[in-house]
Amino acid sequence: MMIGAQMSKTPSIIVPARLASTRFPRKLLHEVRGKPIIVWTAERIRAVAPEFPLYFAVDDDALESCLNSAGFDVVRTRADHASGTDRLAEANASIGAAAVINVQGDEPLVTGEQIRALAAGLASGAAMSTLAIPFERAEDFANPNQVKVVRDRAGMALYFSRSPIPFARDAAGKTDAAWLAAHPCYRHLGLYAYNASFLSAFSTLAPGVLENIEKLEQLRAMEHGYRIHVGITDQPTIGIDAPEDVAEFEARLPA
Repeated sequence: MMIGAQMSKTPSIIVPARLASTRFPRKLLHEVRGKPIIVWTAERIRAVAPEFPLYFAVDDDALESCLNSAGFDVVRTRADHASGTDRLAEANASIGAAAVINVQGDEPLVTGEQIRALAAGLASGAAMSTLAIPFERAEDFANPNQVKVVRDRAGMALYFSRSPIPFARDAAGKTDAAWLAAHPCYRHLGLYAYNASFLSAFSTLAPGVLENIEKLEQLRAMEHGYRIHVGITDQPTIGIDAPEDVAEFEARLPA
């Protein structure tokens, strides 16, 4: 379904959805209790954040058919996008939202509080907003797969890294749960919102030096001078990245 440009003042939620997945092929159509994961996500968003228009940006007939059958609006996008952000930009060229909230199709436990916090972050004047949660375990803080973020006093990102930042100099870099409790450090959550002008410009920006080193796309925005607001939440995201994650999701569903 293609939507005429309307520039609504209310942010729209756009879920970029593609079937290709290295670790879990066709995961968005994988059924849990007889329902595809993408439909679990769609129904969750509609239930917890009904005030936001909701669309799915897809590149596949099977996803389009699945979502249309479940009653959700779909925008068909090209299959060759390098990132989900580029897919969102193409979709919003048709939707015409003034701001876009990006929820991943494999996060069927996203909360309304998270979605509304992303929308509020854009009100600060930032080009993008995202969320972070305090680290509690030293092993997570040391894990390069858990991205760290540091902020300024206004809540704007200073840097994102796979390395433990800030560095615990007085502790020679050796941290534990007690140190983290006394010195809050934040794990970045992969939820974003964008104003429309930044979203359309992002795909034209040259990849950054730091982005290529850290393999973190958000650093491209910062290297080009865009500000990112980072809201703090106490609610972690629970994504389905691999087949073994399905059991954890199902365990959280009502009996």
